This record gives sequence, structure tokens and C-alpha cells, in this order.
Amino acid sequence: MAKKKTKFMCHSCGYESPKWMGRCPGCNEWNTMVEEVSITGKQPRGAFLHSASAGPSKAERLASIETQQEPRVLTDSKELNRVLGGGVVPGSLVLIGGDPGIGKSTLLLQVSSQLASQKQKVLYISGEESIKQTKLRADRLQVQADELYIYAETNLQSIHETIESLDPDFVIVDSIQTVYHPEVTSAPGSVSQVRECTAELMRIGKTKGIAIFIVGHVTKEGSIAGPRLLEHMVDTVLYFEGERHHSYRILRAVKNRFGSTNEMGIFEMKELGLEEVANPSEIFLEERSQGAAGSTVVASMEGTRPVLVEIQALVTPTSFNNPRRMATGIDHSRVSLIMAVLEKRVGLLLQQQDAYLKVAGGVKLDEPAIDLAVAASIASSFRDQYSNPHDCIIGEVGLTGEIRRVSRIEQRVQEAAKLGFKRIIIPQNNIGEWQSPSSIEIVGVSNINEALGIILGG
Repeated sequence: MAKKKTKFMCHSCGYESPKWMGRCPGCNEWNTMVEEVSITGKQPRGAFLHSASAGPSKAERLASIETQQEPRVLTDSKELNRVLGGGVVPGSLVLIGGDPGIGKSTLLLQVSSQLASQKQKVLYISGEESIKQTKLRADRLQVQADELYIYAETNLQSIHETIESLDPDFVIVDSIQTVYHPEVTSAPGSVSQVRECTAELMRIGKTKGIAIFIVGHVTKEGSIAGPRLLEHMVDTVLYFEGERHHSYRILRAVKNRFGSTNEMGIFEMKELGLEEVANPSEIFLEERSQGAAGSTVVASMEGTRPVLVEIQALVTPTSFNNPRRMATGIDHSRVSLIMAVLEKRVGLLLQQQDAYLKVAGGVKLDEPAIDLAVAASIASSFRDQYSNPHDCIIGEVGLTGEIRRVSRIEQRVQEAAKLGFKRIIIPQNNIGEWQSPSSIEIVGVSNINEALGIILGG
């Protein structure tokens, strides 16, 4: 006889406890313990099998396993194909997270229409909207496809039966927090429900070769709601970012078993839905001020794509005992490190200066190749000397003031030349590694003093 038992589970890491605790011992997060009802003892097993394969498997020698390149299904969106690593892989499980109202459902409905127009059978499962609401949104986006099926359901058993009868090529679940497993007693959206529903969808996708997209809600901190196990189970994790009051959206891959984890796709929200931005560098630089102190341009790599962005700095005398250091789009610790190098190696007295840094366009940069551009922006604002607006700056700054080599320098230089920059400052050790374009002047620097002398003096 099955018995009901109450337990408390952390919705952040999945830690279980027989009693409620304010702080989870597993992840040290506060107020994450949620009460759930579990059933112990013998209980009837339904038709759900929590295995990624159709039947029992056996161990095989690594050398005897035959592999082949994963087939890809291309959508009409080149940006989405880039982020996914070259297209949608059949049998893959893709998780998309983002803030409410950012455009996750719009993106997936447009992708569903594109796939259905290629004679692919697509099942769009909506757990948050009715069929009529989804139809109204499809009409607004001018989505028309004969092979696109809309299904409003949250019961996983009914969803399973519909997938078995319809046999689609692609399934979209919007969202996973609304779907519930009939054999799990906890409420929809709980740790147990999200874990079990995702495991069942993964089994369906792997055994039948169906690519499944699931939408995940995010917490106020910006991470996907539910247990961290959810991100480990899926094949790809995508974050849809952007400000609700700005038209540009960034689709970023943070996990991808079939491609790079640093890819980024950029879209623009318009009246008829999301449109891809083919050249994001032009978007990030179109409102750049000419002849303004504290502004430099860096060629950063986002996965396999070079992106030119503007780094702005404002250095002003402080009125506080401890000067303020604020950074948007750049790691705060990296800014403090670069300012310490400028003070020690260049002699800039920044101890009594407030420093504010920002990456224009809302992009987040985390690679070391932006160090020299950050240092040049700070020095430009502090000295009130503007740099040449036709310069692009690339380089990693070491603690002794040396400029270190960066990767993929050829792609960065070609992108700068394509956008009309006349000169590019790069590390000296990167000189001579490739055939440089004739339309742009290449200047190699070996230390930060030499670099600032060229950037602010030439």
C-alpha cells in the first residue's frame, strides 16, 4: 500500500529535507525550500518509462561504435541556425529561457511556421494560452502553414498520446513549468514535476527522433527556474536576452552538445515579429559619437562571429571617500584589474576618480581581447583626449603592462576592414600570422605605454 509522505525540496538544486529550512544546505540559497508530497512503498507503474532508449542496451567497445555526422534541419533564420551550431538536430532537446514578454513564444511560433513550410510536421503545445489565443498571435505574425498543429494541453499523458498519434517531426512545449506528470503528486512547476516531465520528453524525443523545444521560465536573478538538473538533461540551452523597451534581442547559447557554446544571434522585434540582424556590428556602432573622449571600438569574438562594439568610459573626480566603480556589459573585477595596471604601469592617478564603463548596445563581453580597448577608454576619459574614430583596438593586457597575443586575429581584422576602419591596433606577437587586408593599416604594440601613445597621440 502506497503511503503519502511530506518532504521539502530546494527548487534551485533539488536538495531534499524532511523539514523546512530557511537556507538550503546544498546551494546555500535562501527561501528555496518547497513542500512536496511523495508516495512511498509499492505504487502502480504507468506507461511512462524514464529511459532515454527504447529498450535495454549493452556495453560496446569504443572502437567498434560507428558514428556519423548529425543530420541538420535548417530553418529560414540564419541567426538561429548559427546559435544551434548549424541547424536543428533531430532527436535533440533544446531549452529556451528568457524574461517574460521578451519574445520566446513569438520566436518559436515563427520557427514552427518556417519548419512547417518545409513540409515538416510541427506540433506546438501551448500550456499558457488557448488555441484561439495562439491563433490570434499567429494571425498577427502572418503565420500560415498547413503542417503546423496547435494543441493546448498541460497533462503529459495526453501530450504523449497526441505525439504518438500525430507522429510529428518537431515539438514545441510552451512552457515546461505548466506541464504536469499525472503520476507525480506535486503541483505543476515544482522540482519533481519539471524533472519528471523533462525526462519523459527527453525519452520521447530520443526514441522517436523528434526535435523538442521547451520554454523555461526564469527567476528574478535571470537563471532558468527549476532544478539545475534541468539544464544538465537537455542538449542545448539558449537564453533570449534584451530589454523590453528596446527592439533588439540577443539569442545566446550557454550549452550546446552539437556546436559552440559562445554563439550569439541578434534579432529585432518589429510589428510582424522578430527579424534577424545580418550585420550586428553596424547596429552597435550606428549611434557612436565622433570625437568624444572615452570612446573606443573593439573587435570581439562571439563564438565564430566577430562583432565590433563600442566601449564607453567616464572618469570623473569623486566626492566620496571610496571612489565608485560601475561597469555594464564588462566584468567588474576585470575593470578594477585594468585600472590598477594603468595606475601602476602608466602612472594615471585614478585613486580619487569615479569610473563608469559601458558596452554600447547591451552586449556582454567576457573575453580578454577587450582589455586594451577598456584601458584606452579609461585613459582617454581621464586625460580628456579622444582617440581616432577610425581606429579599432584589440589586445589582452597583462599585469606587467605587456600586450598579449589574442586568438582569431584574422577574422577580427577582416571585420574591421569591412566596416571601413582605417587602422587597427593589435598585439605585436600577432603580426605576420596571416595575409592582412590592404585597406587597413596594421599597427603592432608590445606594452600598454606604447599602445596608449599611439591611440591617444596619433
